[in-house]
Order: sequence, then C-alpha cells, then structure tokens
Amino acid sequence: MFDNDSTSDTMPYMEIQESQVDVAHEATVGKIGDEDVFYLQSRGLDDDDAKQMIVAGFIEPITEELPIEYAVELNRLIELEMEGSLG
Repeated sequence: MFDNDSTSDTMPYMEIQESQVDVAHEATVGKIGDEDVFYLQSRGLDDDDAKQMIVAGFIEPITEELPIEYAVELNRLIELEMEGSLG
C-alpha cells in the first residue's frame, strides 16, 4: 500500500484434493517496508524503481501463469497505476 487511505480485502481460494485434512488460510496486507526500499536504494535504485521492483516480485507468480501478452499488459497497467500513486 502506498498511502494511508488505501484498503484491501483478502479472499482466500484453495483447491483441496483430499477429504481428510485440516486446512487454514491466513493473509496480511501492509505497506512496502522502508527497510526493503532502503536496501534496494543502497544497491543503486531510486525510490520509485525500488517500489516497482518490490511490487513486481509479489505479482510475478501471477503473471507467470498468464499468456505473455496478458502478462505484459498487466505489468504495464500496474506501472501506470504506480506512476499515479508514486509521482
């Protein structure tokens, strides 16, 4: 999250193939950590690039499952959205 006004609702989705198991789900949402941004800045990235890299790391497992043209478009939409919230 990039600001104090944003909210998020998590919606768990699990496919369970076994009938005799106990399953639980837990999720958290939070702001990008200052320490994470600082670490990437210490490696030469500016603030915006560091945040974009962190977000890309979270979204990559999803984009890997999409056809390439959809993944490219999703990444571009995220970049455009982040430009509006970071700039």
